Amino acid sequence: MNVIMFLIIFPLVVAALLLFVKADKVRDVIVIVSAAVIAASTVALCVAKLSTGAVYYLVSSTAIDGICTVIGVLIAAVVIGFALKYKNIWAGLLAVIQVIASLFFDFTVAPQCEVAYSLYLDQLSLIMAFIIGIVGTGICVYALGYMKDFQAHEPEGAKDRRPFFFSIMFLFLSAMYVIVFSNNMVWLFTGWEVTTVCSFLLIGYTRTEEAIRNAFRQIIMNILGGISFVAALYFAATSFDTLSLADFIILGAASPILAMLPVTFLAFAGITKAAQMPFHTWLLGAMVAPTPTSALLHSSTMVKAGVFLLIKLAPVFAVSVTPSMMVILVGGITFCLASFMAISQSNAKRVLAYSTIANLGLIVACSGVGTAEAVWAAIFLLIFHAFAKSLLFLCVGTAEHHIGSRDIEDMDLLFERMPRLSRFMMLGIMAMFIAPFGMLLSKWATLVSLVETNQIAFLILLAFGSAATFLFWAKWLGKLSGIANSPENIEGNVHKSEWVSLMVMVLLIVLACVLLPFVSDICVEPYLRGIFFAADSTLSSDILYLTSILSAVIIVVLFGGLRANNPEAQKASVYLAGVSADNDAREFRNSLSGTTQATSRNWYLEGWFGEKSLKPIGEISCAIIIVLGFFLSVPAIAALF
Repeated sequence: MNVIMFLIIFPLVVAALLLFVKADKVRDVIVIVSAAVIAASTVALCVAKLSTGAVYYLVSSTAIDGICTVIGVLIAAVVIGFALKYKNIWAGLLAVIQVIASLFFDFTVAPQCEVAYSLYLDQLSLIMAFIIGIVGTGICVYALGYMKDFQAHEPEGAKDRRPFFFSIMFLFLSAMYVIVFSNNMVWLFTGWEVTTVCSFLLIGYTRTEEAIRNAFRQIIMNILGGISFVAALYFAATSFDTLSLADFIILGAASPILAMLPVTFLAFAGITKAAQMPFHTWLLGAMVAPTPTSALLHSSTMVKAGVFLLIKLAPVFAVSVTPSMMVILVGGITFCLASFMAISQSNAKRVLAYSTIANLGLIVACSGVGTAEAVWAAIFLLIFHAFAKSLLFLCVGTAEHHIGSRDIEDMDLLFERMPRLSRFMMLGIMAMFIAPFGMLLSKWATLVSLVETNQIAFLILLAFGSAATFLFWAKWLGKLSGIANSPENIEGNVHKSEWVSLMVMVLLIVLACVLLPFVSDICVEPYLRGIFFAADSTLSSDILYLTSILSAVIIVVLFGGLRANNPEAQKASVYLAGVSADNDAREFRNSLSGTTQATSRNWYLEGWFGEKSLKPIGEISCAIIIVLGFFLSVPAIAALF
């Protein structure tokens, strides 16, 4: 328990310290050392506790419950203050409603349900802690170099707000540790709301009109989820007389009718946090923030909190039809339509955003299915998504600073200009959709589980969404792999802190692919046996080991040629079927004796898969499903009396 408390408190101390540090060198030392300490502590905890199963720690909750109440009031005060400053009525009104509901709950119902074992850990919480501790801290280290370039591009005389930025980043890590280690649902909710306000502050970091607008969109949507969470706590306490997450899951699985309403409220909170339709726009709006913010929100924090909660609730979804169908359909529709909308995007960060929303939808839907096989797939989808997306976001951020664009169509010859970065980016893309990497294997496990449970609607959505996934990733991969005459290599200006973080993400993907069968045997399947009592993975161990070997071979081939360009290498003409006019300019003589530049451009199908066409369909469909889910859950109130 000491390590758990350290992982929660230490980032808080670092956040407070960084708020007052303005010197770059001092900040660099503090961030690097703190990141190393957090990462090492997380790894030590995972190694020590991985084989122990679920462990619950006796912690008195009374005093900390009071601290949680104070934190809730402070969060509301921050949101209301910004709402008044920028005259956003809805954000202020919702914050008032949430804080009133929270205080009513804290002073009336919560004291009757004291949780003795308020902290816990199991294999799923350890997986999440590993992602937070390694990916999250890696992003913080990456931000050191990135934010120096970011500040250098700011207008002359602009205030340096990097102390605030790094402080919020470490506060984010602390809040995520609270979420994954809290068995007390009041504590979990406190960490949940801290991540909401941290995201709000980071999205609005630049304080431009667009950033402020998108930050308020995020806070409004997530406060709706927060209010739903408070309602879930109230009904869980009144229905089962407990605020222990573990007890609620056990009792809910045994009494699905009684659990229907609180689980539906929790599912809604998870859907908003995981940026599912119709709430996905807040995550798209987060792209205005600096790249480390995008990477942190998409890979190791915020959205992962939503899917973590839904995966934890999977045993209840397995027996509670209404919230299960709501989660499955919302996740499935989000996965399918977000994948199609990604096809129409040329902005790399926007492609990554839609891909994140789509993959989160797949994890959400697997959680809703609630079987051991589907949960196995959801956990591995979560792992590979965290590693690959963090790598891709960081690669795009570095590329943008050095080629001056984040547009995929401007990444011509990136393999020549930034060969190492391009290989890293290609690895991240392949990890997301190509066999034998783990993401595709997880989708195959999802497919098998859907066939076994007769989830026909989700099966159709999975098939079409996966086809769209292949198209938008293949376009990007093809653009990166194009090689022609060698232009100037511009990788020498990349900060060392960025290379270190990128290498960490690459190493995580490699280890996840190569060690996939061992992670399944040692970590994931024991967790499934603990919550389902008898479960093995959908895929045989032979398939997992074969996948591991093939992944290792592909990685060796991809990086085996990573060396400096050979100046004596023969360079072919740009246009071999005609007459090259200017190889350096990639120009050739056309059939009319004129000059044409050789270019390669992707097909984006805006008319078919553009946001204007598909966004209303997804938002309206998912909104109707959510409303129906609550409507069908209302009769469960009668069971409370």
